[in-house]
Amino acid sequence: MSASEIATALPEIVLVLGAIALLMIGVFSAPRGYGLVTTLSVVLLAVVVVLVAMSTDGKAFNGSFSVDAFARFTKILVLIGSGTAIVMSSDFLRSRGIEKFEYPVMILLATTGMMMMLSANDLIALYIGLELQSLALYVIASIHRDDLKSTEAGLKYFVLGALSSGMLLYGASLIYGFAGTVSFTGIATAVQGHVGLGLVFGIVFLLAGLAFKISAVPFHMWTPDVYEGAPTPVTTLFAGAPKIAAMGLLVRVIITSFPAALAQWQQIVVFIAIASMALGSFAAIGQSNIKRLMAYSSIGHMGFALVGLAAGTSEGVQGVLIYLALYLAMTIGTFAVILSMKRKGAYVENVSDLAGLSSTQPIMAYALAALMFSLAGIPPLSGFWAKWYVFVAAVHQGLWPLAILGVLSSVVGAFYYLRIIKVMFFDEPAEAFEPMPTPLAGVLAIATIVTVFFIVWPTLVTGPAAAAAASLLPSG
Repeated sequence: MSASEIATALPEIVLVLGAIALLMIGVFSAPRGYGLVTTLSVVLLAVVVVLVAMSTDGKAFNGSFSVDAFARFTKILVLIGSGTAIVMSSDFLRSRGIEKFEYPVMILLATTGMMMMLSANDLIALYIGLELQSLALYVIASIHRDDLKSTEAGLKYFVLGALSSGMLLYGASLIYGFAGTVSFTGIATAVQGHVGLGLVFGIVFLLAGLAFKISAVPFHMWTPDVYEGAPTPVTTLFAGAPKIAAMGLLVRVIITSFPAALAQWQQIVVFIAIASMALGSFAAIGQSNIKRLMAYSSIGHMGFALVGLAAGTSEGVQGVLIYLALYLAMTIGTFAVILSMKRKGAYVENVSDLAGLSSTQPIMAYALAALMFSLAGIPPLSGFWAKWYVFVAAVHQGLWPLAILGVLSSVVGAFYYLRIIKVMFFDEPAEAFEPMPTPLAGVLAIATIVTVFFIVWPTLVTGPAAAAAASLLPSG
């Protein structure tokens, strides 16, 4: 390994070595290791954010690992999502007696896999990163071994994840067989002339495997059960960083490997986007468990993000990146409230438990209302602009029906977000929740500020997103 390769992959190297060191610290400081390892994990992630921001463009390991503006942008989002999930977990895990030091370490290892995914430049690196992420997440999903729902969630995620990995591998093998190379740029060169039926089948299976990771329809079946069954901090993690990593990987592999097959993969992406938006909007209407409702919400939002990818242009990729950044802020803010729904030492998860929140805890109620309005796409909040960017990119490529169906799905989806606001402000007050822990209050405050005031300084997100999209698709 040369010095230049070490420099290119330095953030990942530091993160994985730090995770191993923290594992040793946890082992030798047990049973008091959880607090120390948690604090050091957040510090480590902050250091890696700085290293990623300072990294320069380059390739390593025979071109299989690539660093560019796209990788930097998405990696920073993933690191923020993982760090925030660790910060938000402590109070919940302690109350349930499952404050295991392995929890933050497993998140660090999963984050290493996510970063590997976002820099993958061939099919082998793609799979290595995907499995490193997935194996750690399977363990995290069932971290509460004494809870039936948690173990069930972990098992479902593992079994269906193994199925999706098999489909992805089959697709990758077909693509390799027809292209004669695993490199993304090599595949793009090989398919310039003719897109055969076998290659189309390979793309379909590859997209099926990746669609599972972003919980897009029709590979969403694991999401509601895992969101509801896993401990809430785990659900918080799943709703953020892994979704962003998988979507970033999907964008990179599609845009860089198959520019000549736009007509083929665009049809697949359009179908998945429409199905995800529709199911996410309609299926959430009847949900009473707020974690399950957020599961269907995430399915719908991944569908909206795919609208930008369907455009197949630099503008569309920019829209996807802006959507992911704003979606992360809205989601972690919402889960900060869900993690604060605690009465007499017991956590509650039903929408009805928010009844009259505006009377008992008005600050929390108004912050959650802002997040719900934003998730519904109400202007001038950030959720409106997230959808605006992807819809405009689709319209510019003549995908009017897709954009119109997206708007209609957004209108339907607004119903269940507004229902939560109605419960908080117009229903008879239920018993007040316990005071919000300081870390959760801080996360909620930052998420609300980003959501409400995005319109004041949008270039803070749109500028880096445009640069990231241009690095991936300079001719867009």
